Amino acid sequence: MYHLYILKCKDKTLYTGITTDLKRRLREHNSSMLGAKYTKSRRPVELVYNKEFRTRSAATKAEARIKNLSRVEKISLIKK
Repeated sequence: MYHLYILKCKDKTLYTGITTDLKRRLREHNSSMLGAKYTKSRRPVELVYNKEFRTRSAATKAEARIKNLSRVEKISLIKK
C-alpha cells in the first residue's frame, strides 16, 4: 500500500510526498537526516492529509496532480 501525504511545516508551508510506511516517513521528516531537504529546516512538521493507493503509479500520479494545485486548492482538499 502506498500513502500520498501532505505535511504542514512549522512555517505554514505545505509539503507533498508518497511512501509505503507513513509512520516511519513522518518520523524521518521530523527527526532524522533521511527527511526531505525541504522539511529539514521547517521542523516540526504535522501530517494534515493522507490517502492510500494500491500502486506506486496511482500514488505518483495523484502526487503530481496535488503538487500542481494552488495553496488554496490544497487547503480545500485537506479540509474535506
